Amino acid sequence: MGQKINPISNRLAITSDWQSKWFAPGATFKKYLIDDFKIRDFIKKKLNNAGVRRVEIVRSRDRLTINIITSKPGLVIGRGGQGIANLKEEIQTNFYPTKMPVVRLEIMEDRHPELSAELVAQNIGSQIERRFPYRRAAKQALEKTMSEKEAKGIKILVSGRLNGAEIARDEKFQAGSIPLSRYKFDIDYAIYHAQTTYGVIGVKVWINRGEFTEREETAQETK
Repeated sequence: MGQKINPISNRLAITSDWQSKWFAPGATFKKYLIDDFKIRDFIKKKLNNAGVRRVEIVRSRDRLTINIITSKPGLVIGRGGQGIANLKEEIQTNFYPTKMPVVRLEIMEDRHPELSAELVAQNIGSQIERRFPYRRAAKQALEKTMSEKEAKGIKILVSGRLNGAEIARDEKFQAGSIPLSRYKFDIDYAIYHAQTTYGVIGVKVWINRGEFTEREETAQETK
């Protein structure tokens, strides 16, 4: 079973947390859920070069807080905070023009982008879109991730019409161990769809960031 489902959803409330945090009764739940998807897509398109790893949405009665975790916070904030002010205004105008709820943005820095499956998949996919050899891109990602002290393993699966081949196929690259069925390990997972002239190339990335208890202890020691 661990091989067939999303490792993040399989570990919710164990080593992973929800990207949306709110409560809504009845029909409001559907509206909030659709709005969350649209807001995330909007932010990732606007900040496609800013290394956005995760967009968390927290709702209260009159406020919508969006936490953007990125490896390049300077690009998001902009000169004098102009970038984040413009992004906040666009989200407010496009989704909640009545000023209810009030949109608030929080920018957080991701200090270890090599341990983020989302950013690794984006990096490989963007290189494939720029016609870089997919093998070289995947192997470079393996080396960068395994150079991190907390990384215990990484697996990359690239699938589609690789190098413009007539028949689609997939190729796997792996270093270290990826124990998907053992919940004490923190496994990060992401998928990226690279748009090429030959069609869509799928890039899936799994990263083993070690046992969750070990990561908590090291975090406390560094503090």
